[in-house]
Amino acid sequence: MAQPVVGSISRPSSALLLRDRLVVLGSLGAVTALAWAYLAWSATTMTGAAAPSPVDMMGIRSWGVADFVLVFFMWTIMMVGMMVPTAAPMTMIYAAVARKAEGQGTVLAPTSTFVSGYVAVWTFFSLVATIAQWGLDQAALLSPMMVATSPALGATLLIAAGAYQLTPAKAACLRHCRSPVNFIAQHWRSGALGAFRMGLEHGAFCLGCCWLLMGLLFVGGVMNLLWIAAIALFVLLEKVVPRTPLAGQLAGGAMMLTGLALLATWFRAAG
Repeated sequence: MAQPVVGSISRPSSALLLRDRLVVLGSLGAVTALAWAYLAWSATTMTGAAAPSPVDMMGIRSWGVADFVLVFFMWTIMMVGMMVPTAAPMTMIYAAVARKAEGQGTVLAPTSTFVSGYVAVWTFFSLVATIAQWGLDQAALLSPMMVATSPALGATLLIAAGAYQLTPAKAACLRHCRSPVNFIAQHWRSGALGAFRMGLEHGAFCLGCCWLLMGLLFVGGVMNLLWIAAIALFVLLEKVVPRTPLAGQLAGGAMMLTGLALLATWFRAAG
């Protein structure tokens, strides 16, 4: 496997590094802003009973192909808005390595190729989420605002997400996401296909960190912008705060306790 050109070559000028950093951050910021603008428009349209939007069709009991595609599109845009910002540190490291390689006359795949691999993972997740939403909708377990109507389902999702926070798998994936330089050094691959594969691998670790947290969207509402933002902020902070597992474990414990409390309330009401 080819090794990345990290730290061993002459440094590019600070002006070039600053320009690259601004370009990467500006591009990721623009994509994120467009995604959130779409989500805000969709949520406003849905709650305001204005003209029909793609998400207006999500509460129906019978889905056609067009409905499935539109829901899939919504999930994909949501994942881009939530997860692309969390990939910024890794993306900037890749861009810096590419700039250093260029200083030695080696042309690497553009940063967009790496990001495309990352987005591909979350696009696949969006397909799985769309299928899950279809199944819940067919079982009449979702409200028109895409909130779980079953207390047992909501509680189960909270308990599962909280328990996963305490697992070695979660910790292992989070270590990769928190260490961009180590990831680049350990997973470096040359060429456009290699850059895309690196994006896939980083996306897979990121998915390993967050997939059950995304299930909580069905607890607070898939189109509840504050809930979406809260989950996105939690995921971002997990990756950038000081590297201690305590915060994530405490959050996991809180999720499980909340889920158990919901289950207890449901059992009392049912009895």
